[in-house]
Amino acid sequence: MTAESKSSVEDDLKELLKRCPPGTYESALLFRKNKDINQVEKIVLGIIDRHLEPDQREILSNSDDTLRMYEDLGMDSLTMLEIVMLVEQTLEVSIDNEELRDLRTIGDVKAYLNAKAKGEEPPKRSKTYRIEEIASLMPHREPFLFLESVSINEDKATSVYKISGNEYFLEGHFKENPVFPASIMIEALGQLCVFYLLKAEHPSLSEKVDPNTIFFTSCDGVKCRRICKPGDTLEMQIKVNRVRHPLASFQGEITVENQKTATAEEIKLAFDYFPVIDGESSITEKRVGSANGNGTHSSNDALEDNESLSSRLVDYSDKS
Repeated sequence: MTAESKSSVEDDLKELLKRCPPGTYESALLFRKNKDINQVEKIVLGIIDRHLEPDQREILSNSDDTLRMYEDLGMDSLTMLEIVMLVEQTLEVSIDNEELRDLRTIGDVKAYLNAKAKGEEPPKRSKTYRIEEIASLMPHREPFLFLESVSINEDKATSVYKISGNEYFLEGHFKENPVFPASIMIEALGQLCVFYLLKAEHPSLSEKVDPNTIFFTSCDGVKCRRICKPGDTLEMQIKVNRVRHPLASFQGEITVENQKTATAEEIKLAFDYFPVIDGESSITEKRVGSANGNGTHSSNDALEDNESLSSRLVDYSDKS
């Protein structure tokens, strides 16, 4: 590289990172010159910092690798895209959009970009879904949707929900002492089970599940150990016990600040697949009907031309 071209690269890099914290440009220069992997973390954190507001920067500086990009830093997808484009230019790497969506924490981002900078295969991550995609798939709607993000990994799924204090039912539960109902905690776990059925690639799910056919059937072994109030974040996890059409069984747990808050030994859901027409699954959007009283919703139109799910369950139970 000639002295002139070297100077040009340095000038371009300086212009690119001019609004980043001190030291970001110097680390990027070392990386460009020597492919020094040890500089990647400082570069990435500097680029993220450049796109944050002052209060968010303070959160970033006082956090560890578990800090969540969207939930804790309040990033939106557009800001994340701007960060990715600047990282690509600085590190001279290409970032796949599908892989990007599964990076939830600062630690995920560091590990992913370290691997890319080394030319290695990035570590496999759980599939992660943001609230927009969750809302588009779930039969539930606000103000009765309690999943803010979901990650799915094989037979497990995790989600979070922060209690805002604006939930309509807290006005009466209780007067001047808002407490998040334990029944709603179990509802939230049930919703996570529903989303798992809709998105997971479980070997026992031979076809796409129709969201309008999912019904809660029972919940056993429920224990609640902690009162939850506005400001608390429910960290939910469910694990598949077994799936055999038309029934699915899960176990679930909720923690708050690493304290076990609620557990359910078994949550059972009934479900059905989209109807098959001319050999192909008929996956069409159906307008969600009224609440069925089980915490899920159903569409009368979806069941009008077929035997009802409840009668199929009776037959199934009689044979077992």
